[in-house]
Amino acid sequence: MPPSPRVGRRSLIRGLVAAGAATLLGPTPAAAQQRPILTRPIPSSGEALPVVGLGSWITFNVGNDKAARDSCAEVMRHFFNGGGRLIDSSPMYASSQEVIGYGLDKLGKPAALFSADKVWLPYGSRGRYQIEQSRRHWNVPRFDLMQVHNLLAWEDHLPTLFAMKSAGQLRYVGITTSEGRRHHEIEQIMRSQPIDFVQVTYNVLDRQVEERILPLARDRGIGVIVNRPFREGALIKKALRHPLPNWAADIDCANWAQIILKFIVSHPAVTCAIPATTSVAHVRENMGAAYGRLPDEAMRRRMIVHVEAL
Repeated sequence: MPPSPRVGRRSLIRGLVAAGAATLLGPTPAAAQQRPILTRPIPSSGEALPVVGLGSWITFNVGNDKAARDSCAEVMRHFFNGGGRLIDSSPMYASSQEVIGYGLDKLGKPAALFSADKVWLPYGSRGRYQIEQSRRHWNVPRFDLMQVHNLLAWEDHLPTLFAMKSAGQLRYVGITTSEGRRHHEIEQIMRSQPIDFVQVTYNVLDRQVEERILPLARDRGIGVIVNRPFREGALIKKALRHPLPNWAADIDCANWAQIILKFIVSHPAVTCAIPATTSVAHVRENMGAAYGRLPDEAMRRRMIVHVEAL
């Protein structure tokens, strides 16, 4: 019997725990050591990244509230314990960068961290200054990946980022967009600039990037990071009104979050998806999508039909 529409993801998780099914939420550290995490190579280097990362838009913008910062640090702890590496942020996300830095310090600077941030200014002359401010907020020696946020002044910022990469001041360069915007310009940059990553919106309902962006990324050897995998929670809330399909076990999915994420990361051009959360239970659930079997093409088509009919 489907849960009531008022039953959210958190309530469903509490019910599972009460029933003794907490292990379904995601891999514990011991479980993660017993089975390999799913990874994809970064096309420009071959470096392996786990297919599930951690976003910080809205969720980590908690200001100086110590209790909330500690909660975010616990999310990060369970993310790393589950085998995660890539954490993504931006100067646009208000206090999120400082909160990430707080969490990293509290966790003892996890060596696994793959730091991804963005430059977000309408002019290029202050780009290096903003990047340095962001680096200080994170309190890391350098960023692994620096991206031009929503293509803002990309013509000015990309030369700076390429120069910093050449100087060893960052490792990878990328560009981002969200909610299906400016795809034509994204394609032009992918064809003309030696970027390592492109970040776009993609999920089982938002599939526009399958037409041109994802094939082009494969052809050009560009990694793909996926934002808004849950449509900022709306997709999860809709799915939770319905029972888990019986075929979920065929792809080792114990919950809707894992179904939605496994659809995304099973596309061969996708490197990593970055769901954001403030909940330890949710991050464990999300990291469960980085383990077990992935859907093949037939299953992916089945997933599309099922979710579109919800």
